[in-house]
Amino acid sequence: MLLTPRRALRGFLRPRASGPPSAWRHWRRTRPFWAGALLVVAGTEIAAMPLAPLSVLLSLGLGGIAALGIGVALVAAGLFLWFLPHTHHYVGVHAVILSVLSFAVTNLGGFLAGMLLGIAGGAMGFAWTPQRPEQPEQVCAQQPPKTLAVALPLVLLAAMGAPAPGPRPPAPGAVTAARTPPTVTTTRFAPAGFTLARVADVPTAGGPRRAMVLSMRAASLADYRLRTRDGGGAELSLTADELRLGGQVTLYLTRLTGCVQGVLCLTFTPDRLPVPPVAPPFVFMTDVTAEQALVTSGTIAADGLGLGPSRPSAPRVP
Repeated sequence: MLLTPRRALRGFLRPRASGPPSAWRHWRRTRPFWAGALLVVAGTEIAAMPLAPLSVLLSLGLGGIAALGIGVALVAAGLFLWFLPHTHHYVGVHAVILSVLSFAVTNLGGFLAGMLLGIAGGAMGFAWTPQRPEQPEQVCAQQPPKTLAVALPLVLLAAMGAPAPGPRPPAPGAVTAARTPPTVTTTRFAPAGFTLARVADVPTAGGPRRAMVLSMRAASLADYRLRTRDGGGAELSLTADELRLGGQVTLYLTRLTGCVQGVLCLTFTPDRLPVPPVAPPFVFMTDVTAEQALVTSGTIAADGLGLGPSRPSAPRVP
């Protein structure tokens, strides 16, 4: 049977049936894969330059040591983008800074090639946007406001009803949060030990919501103020001169505003600027305002604890 030009063109333009994506393709599409690949190549190229013949290198010594350090750091940044994609904001910024710095402290940034690859990979990693899986429950979750909620009794039960210090906190699925998150303010938030952060979905009365999950050994909050904002019922207020949490503390926050070390004031959200994945023990925040979904803690102690109705807001003058 002869194929006419029209039939041949029709067969060429007809879309091919595509089967389910492979595991490799799914893994690659759920993270900034090509940005990480560029950073790995850039770091390898910069680190390999000091191993070139001496006639090719401009200088060695401190430049060679810096090239090895920056190269290893860029390779590590690429691996972070592959295996911890939620850190792409911070990894992308640091990769660009290291790539630009390599021009001055190494052999012209690997003779420009490594520097340009690192800048491109860092920019791609910073601009990467995760794809939402097409599932009914998650599609519905995008329609309501991106906030998490919990009533004051749930907060107290989650904090005081946990077992003795040491056990792992219960999964967020064990408690369903309310629609509107309570507002927490404190003049100083000081975690004890390293703080680990990630982004996860927490069930609420309005569907799953994305929240920043902060895990730490203990924490202290000065001039603690918590106010519920349910809207329909009576609003409650919890105050304490100092609140001390211990026994594997886990905070679920939808928004966090404060000044890091009392100097750099930032606003962290799960989608735009999440909290860094690891924070050293000496980091603290002042003038903190947070939307708090849930809290789990092995122990809780408070000085000057007070519980009562929130102050009604001033009526609007027409």
